[in-house]
Amino acid sequence: MPAPRVPPSAPPPPPPRSPTRQGPAALDPEKTPSHPKVALQQPSHKKASLKSTKLFRHFRSVFRSFPIISPACKIPVLLHNSRLNDVHIHGGTRMTGTLFGHRKGRVSLAIQESPRCFPIFLLELAIPTSKLLQELGLGLVRIALECEKRPEEKIKLMDEPIWNLYCNGRKMGYAVKREANAEDLNVMQMLHAVSMGAGVLPSEAIDLPDGELTYMRAHFQRVIGSKDSETYYMMNPDSNTGTELSIFFVRI
Repeated sequence: MPAPRVPPSAPPPPPPRSPTRQGPAALDPEKTPSHPKVALQQPSHKKASLKSTKLFRHFRSVFRSFPIISPACKIPVLLHNSRLNDVHIHGGTRMTGTLFGHRKGRVSLAIQESPRCFPIFLLELAIPTSKLLQELGLGLVRIALECEKRPEEKIKLMDEPIWNLYCNGRKMGYAVKREANAEDLNVMQMLHAVSMGAGVLPSEAIDLPDGELTYMRAHFQRVIGSKDSETYYMMNPDSNTGTELSIFFVRI
């Protein structure tokens, strides 16, 4: 008697597939909520077109740049006069300046043509963030950056790599020019819609050993005195109230 036929068994289930990579876009930290995609614009590097304008700025700003040679001089106090304040607000070239840093770290200064542009230059200052916040609370801050003139080297003022740093007449160490890194560009991108203001930037990190990341952004008037002097005056919406901040670059 023939043996009964056994129906073929079902094929074994396929082995579980290992998870596939999601591609570089899913792993790109710049596309996570804490690192938005950087979409800043390149600065235009436009030059002034009228020589008379340059001559006028040079004549006007020579008196503003001179007090840096002697930090004890009281002449810069005159900038608080309402008439002089109106003059310096309506002249020069308007730029965007941002001071930012962790509360327990040091401050960085970024200058942009507009909030949506890459920084024209970026300096890391030796001033602790907590100290600068304290000085800003007093209402008057003058930051002077000085470097030595080297006639044998033809270098633009804002391309100088290192500066002696003074804050309200006191030596505070050095300032170093550096290239913007990923964290700097992340800050600029988060603030691309902010014209002026101050506050704390959000972070997904729970443990922040250097404290919160604070910032202060404002419009600055850029006044070029000569190839060896340049000044940035913070522009307040209310000409006679708020913090007065001036940043002087001078090569001596």
